[in-house]
Parts: sequence; structure tokens; C-alpha cells
Amino acid sequence: MQLEIDDVHVAYGRTEVLFGVSLTVTDGSLTCLMGRNGVGKSTLLNAVTGLLPIRRGTVRLDGRDITRMSAPQRALAGIGYVPQGHQVFPHLSARENLLVVAERRRGRGRDQGAIDDALDVFPALRKLLERPAGLLSGGQAQQLAIARALVTRPRLLILDEPTEGIQPSIILEIEDAIAALHAAGGMSILLVEQYVEFALRLAETYAVMDRGVITQSGSTEAVEEAAFAELLAVCA
Repeated sequence: MQLEIDDVHVAYGRTEVLFGVSLTVTDGSLTCLMGRNGVGKSTLLNAVTGLLPIRRGTVRLDGRDITRMSAPQRALAGIGYVPQGHQVFPHLSARENLLVVAERRRGRGRDQGAIDDALDVFPALRKLLERPAGLLSGGQAQQLAIARALVTRPRLLILDEPTEGIQPSIILEIEDAIAALHAAGGMSILLVEQYVEFALRLAETYAVMDRGVITQSGSTEAVEEAAFAELLAVCA
């Protein structure tokens, strides 16, 4: 699934936050969007997923204009979104977190196959299925949040800083999972990340955002890690 973001402007009230952002995630690719805190990355993701209105510009999926679609309609169109902050339903068990998404997706009944496929990506969750999600560690909760998105069988997976506040061992598990999803094909991935080494190991293309605009983009093969970290620092 190809995502095209064309000249998107977003504002909070009278304060404009995004100033004509354009970005393409080609079908089957993994693109990383990078930048410091507060430059507009999460705002862009919320606009793409329908959680924030777009003042001007267009968002397309496989050429279809979804700019005025609601967030649920965009999810049904194939977008899976994992927001920043390990967001799960804390009073539900890990299993119930997956079931509620599966049942919402189908409208009735349960898509157990989708749940099993998501757990295959994060097998460590199987032994935690009866535990309240609020008692999971940050890394376990992040794995559960990603697994919930996978239950919807997305064609475009959007991840907002999946390594934030996560212990190193689980960062590696999440990296392996994202790499495996990308290698399997059939899914495009837009990754927002500040962990440069992690991002460059996974992504084929990158874009850097600063003050609500894309300042640079290209192939990750053409960028050295040290130079990339310096580029992000220069955006301060």
C-alpha cells in the first residue's frame, strides 16, 4: 500500500504546526521519519490516521483520497497505528486487549487467526496473555500495542517511537519483529524514531522533519550514521 502525503497543513486552533508537508511511503517499503521532540512528527501521524483534521493538503492510499475519512474508516482502509507511549487497555488482560480489537475489526465473532499471527510476531506474549496489561513492563506493553495493530491485518503500519522508554533487550526483539514484517512483504511501514542506529538498520528511506517541514529525505544507504546524527543535531 502506497501512502502519499501532499502539501499537508495542520493547525491547533489558530496555531499552524505543519507547513506543507509532503512525504511518500512506497508500496512495501519501510520509511523512517526522524527529528527532535516537538517538531511535528506525531502531529503528522495523527493527521494521516484521521485523529487530527487537515487544514489543507491531501492524503492518499494507493491513489485513493482519504483526507476527509474518519479514523475508523482509515483503519478499515488498511492503516494500523501504534501511537507513542505503549498505549494499552490497562484493566484488561493481554488476551482481552487482542480480542477487543479482533472483534471490532470483524464486527462480530473473533478472528483467532489474526491473533495467532500477531502472537507469532511476539511469541513472548503468549505466556503473558492472562496478565492485566497494566502490570506489563514498558517493553511488554509496547509489544502488545504493536500486536494489537497487527490483529487488524494492516497494509500500512505506522509506528510512533516504538523504542521510547524500552529496555535494550526488548528493543532488539521489536527490531527483529519489524524487520521480519518488512521482509515478509505485503505491508508498508512508516516508522517515527529518534534512535538513529535502530532506524538506519531498518529503513530503506528516511525523512527529517524540523519546525513542521521536511528538511531532507533520501535513501538510508547514502547516509552514514555519524553524519545523520549530526544532521539531526543541526536541526536544533
